[in-house]
Amino acid sequence: MTAAILKARPVGATAVLGRQGFPQVTSATGGELAIVTGASQPGFNPLDLLYASLAACLAMSARIAAHELGVMDRISEITAAVSGDKAEDGPSRIGHFQIAFTIVGDLDDRTRQAIAECAENEVCTVSNTIRSDPTFTTTVSG
Repeated sequence: MTAAILKARPVGATAVLGRQGFPQVTSATGGELAIVTGASQPGFNPLDLLYASLAACLAMSARIAAHELGVMDRISEITAAVSGDKAEDGPSRIGHFQIAFTIVGDLDDRTRQAIAECAENEVCTVSNTIRSDPTFTTTVSG
């Protein structure tokens, strides 16, 4: 049996902003997303992207966790909804995330909880990164 060869996915994103208007974000794979900042504008602002990244990662991680627990065949849908509250003290940041999993299928509450805990605390790269203290390297050029 031969091991599967996984192709590395390019990662990263670049935001470009002119003197006016909103940022345009491009992923390393060429995906594009326009950013909005108005309170009633449809679309994603930077915090929405943070919540979206966490929600998407948690949903995919819950599916992985369900596979690892051998119960994926009993699940019809997994939803991870994420929101948050800004911290009241500085610096500007999210002080608290609210995560709500909905796992539809023939499962008991204990199994649903096990899936959510595994997804959030073991599998999800985004939640694990937010919980940790990552380092930053910043360069500035002209």
